Amino acid sequence: MRVWLPYSSVEEAKSRLGSWPDGIEVDVANENGVPATGSEEVVLLGLPEYASNKVYDMTAGLSMPNLRWVQLSSAGYEHILDNIDSRVGVCNAAGVHDAGTSEMGVGLALASLRRIDRYAVDRLDHRFAPTFSDSLADKRILIVGYGHIGSAVERRLAGFEVASVTRVARTARQDPEVHAVTDLPELVGTADVIFLCLPGSDQTRHIVDADLMSRMGDGTLIVNIGRGILMDLDALLAQNGRIRAAVDVTDPEPLPYDHPLWDADFVTWSPHVGGQCSAYEPRYDALIRRQLDRLVGDQPLLNVVRSPK
Repeated sequence: MRVWLPYSSVEEAKSRLGSWPDGIEVDVANENGVPATGSEEVVLLGLPEYASNKVYDMTAGLSMPNLRWVQLSSAGYEHILDNIDSRVGVCNAAGVHDAGTSEMGVGLALASLRRIDRYAVDRLDHRFAPTFSDSLADKRILIVGYGHIGSAVERRLAGFEVASVTRVARTARQDPEVHAVTDLPELVGTADVIFLCLPGSDQTRHIVDADLMSRMGDGTLIVNIGRGILMDLDALLAQNGRIRAAVDVTDPEPLPYDHPLWDADFVTWSPHVGGQCSAYEPRYDALIRRQLDRLVGDQPLLNVVRSPK
């Protein structure tokens, strides 16, 4: 079985994967993330990290009659699914970005609460301006989207002595207790810090809108590490600082030069880099290796978001 993987060379693949099972022939994709030659034999294609959506069009100038699987490097897949031939199965990278993204979420919360972002700006002006700030300790936490990343956020909060953690997902469940997303209007008023970890979809677009913000207490901090479309930025800006935010994602993205969010001093911001850290590569490599083992062993692949036809 021939597979194309998103490494710069076969030597890099060997270095990062260590080995692969007998029966697998590994080759590498070109700089755009698609195979340049020999595409007729490819069974599985691994896509590169953070590539442009345009490289995901698997039908553009390529003959890939044997392609059965596309392995994404992202947990999100809503932005790409329609660009991959409908006969081809798709696996996402759920679990790969949990550590990095949840770290970023907690880091953004701390930066906002403890005013670390403001002190960074003060340093550029050589200004020594200490101020009283909020602690993450004793805060009531609401995690909206209790999947891989949401549960990873909770694990990382364990040492911060938070007052409580309330969990929300699409449907309610027990052990641990998770509320249904329909309970959000009643829950947001009881939270000091709200982590958004939901995927982007028509159902989750602007799930945090003006009405939901109006139900939040003064000084509530919203931390968005899910997708930019989860939060209505116009509604956030209209709060004029009553509600604070710390975001790794925005809508639109990248944020236009003249967008008012840049100048909102109640928003802490990072440029969608939650998963761009040293935790990514070893976890992605481990997933690739497990997928190759399953491919050869004729076992179901992991993280299937669409089965092949």
